[in-house]
Amino acid sequence: MEELVALCKSRGFIFQSNEIYGGLQGLYDYGPLGVELKNNIKQAWWRSMVYERDDIEGLDASILTNPKVLKYSGHEETFSDPLIDCRSCKSRWRADHLDSQKCPSCGSEDLTEPRPFNLMFKTNVGPIDDGSSFAYLRPETAQQIFINFKNVLDSTSRKLPFGIAQIGKAFRNEITPRNFIFRVREFEQMELEFFVKQGEDEAWHKEWLDRRLEWWYAQGVSKENLEIYTVPKEELSHYSKSTLDIMYKFPHGLEELEGIANRTDFDLGSHSKNQNELNITSKVDENTDSNAKLAVQNLENNKWEVPYVIEPSAGVERGFLAILNEAYNKETLAGGKERVVLSFKPHLAPIKAAVIPLKRNNDELVKKSQKVKNSLQSLQLGRVLIENSGNIGKSYRRHDEIGTPLCVTVDFQTLEDNTVTVRDRDTMEQTRIDTKDLVSYYQNYLLT
Repeated sequence: MEELVALCKSRGFIFQSNEIYGGLQGLYDYGPLGVELKNNIKQAWWRSMVYERDDIEGLDASILTNPKVLKYSGHEETFSDPLIDCRSCKSRWRADHLDSQKCPSCGSEDLTEPRPFNLMFKTNVGPIDDGSSFAYLRPETAQQIFINFKNVLDSTSRKLPFGIAQIGKAFRNEITPRNFIFRVREFEQMELEFFVKQGEDEAWHKEWLDRRLEWWYAQGVSKENLEIYTVPKEELSHYSKSTLDIMYKFPHGLEELEGIANRTDFDLGSHSKNQNELNITSKVDENTDSNAKLAVQNLENNKWEVPYVIEPSAGVERGFLAILNEAYNKETLAGGKERVVLSFKPHLAPIKAAVIPLKRNNDELVKKSQKVKNSLQSLQLGRVLIENSGNIGKSYRRHDEIGTPLCVTVDFQTLEDNTVTVRDRDTMEQTRIDTKDLVSYYQNYLLT
């Protein structure tokens, strides 16, 4: 983990947020390379969920959330962690994260009894801060999908089964953020709510587990580092009939990468009026203030039914950390030299190609390099960078370390015969290619 953290700082992937003022625990900023990798992960997820399927729609809902939404979803009552205080050093900890009855900071056994601590951030809405008008920063993206169920259904005329996908920020006031970006207070979720008929939920639950595993494999996450954990009944969330967690062997240990939950009809039922008419199977609060009927009509018997929901939910930051960990390699080269290489899948690499003029102060080489760069960038497959440092060896090593799949060198021979040298990151093999063939070579490399 220490090597990954150091690499992220030195190469511009991740910075501690508010660092010049001492930082703010549990918050991180994504630098020039980090934002590219993060966006590429999100784009890969969105393509697989929305563009490559015909039964899923997208959504981008607000972050500020009406307290009633989180009241009837059960979050106000249940969304908490057990908090203890150390009376000696005044530090605070999650009780379920302590290995012993001792303070991890000072070793004292003088600890308070655990008490529930609500994880939701609250903020004032409007000009007067008198506590009467407030909202929560959403602790998950799911609830905004549920309360938009009817809007999406009416505007798209979807039939079951269908899904609503969303990528967005969520906020949890973690007692003890830890393990770099694994557990933080501000994060992004890639979340799908897939609505199915009651009775078909278990088959779809298994189907989505298989699909999500295949997606992680395609992002470069190895099967050997993944395990499936069936959450015991006593540990299930209040809405869940069953949950399958995809666990990953992070540098700090085996922890959840993505959860796939069968949320039954709990959420749509919780936000629906006239609940006694809707054949709801889960236990919900029948006194909801909602005026919506979040249900579909069964055309065979004309009854309204609340769909069950299968929810694959993954954190962008956890995916980022897993993909970074998988890509990180140290190799010993001939002569005992060592190189660090990030072997990202090409579609995830922050920089797709670097164009390197052999001599930085040569106007002809620099101008030709710019033309080559523009031809590759025009395909809009990701960022292409001019690396005008003048040291070809150091340029190769730098781009190995940040995961650039291809380096294209423009040299004096290029000016004579219009060929360039293309170097592969993983094999370090160099191939001479005519510039008229370079665009198709680059395109085929990234898309196959």
